[in-house]
Amino acid sequence: MTPVRCVANLLSCLLLTVPALAQEAAGHKLPDHHAKAGVHCFDCHHEEKPTKKAVASDSCMTCHGDYPAMKALTKDAKPNPHDSHLGEIPCTECHRQHQPPKVKCLECHEGKFKFNIR
Repeated sequence: MTPVRCVANLLSCLLLTVPALAQEAAGHKLPDHHAKAGVHCFDCHHEEKPTKKAVASDSCMTCHGDYPAMKALTKDAKPNPHDSHLGEIPCTECHRQHQPPKVKCLECHEGKFKFNIR
């Protein structure tokens, strides 16, 4: 590989990591699976400089599928968190990307179920 190509590759890698580093420096670290996938603020928030408002579930569904798809994906979980008696709960009620996840079900059913949430 030529020196020019090495420098070009290095610069490309740096440019791809700058948004993630900026988020992390601001205290907004993404979970590893989203960071590795190259997800950036705009992808979910649809804003260049996001506010603290929750991301709409439609943003999540762009990559992860709608509620029926998530219900099918987690069909073996007992109980299935995407088949709630409360209906379609906003994704960010449990999957809070800049904070630890929270299991909405356990607000009422504390100690009754175990979930492996990401």
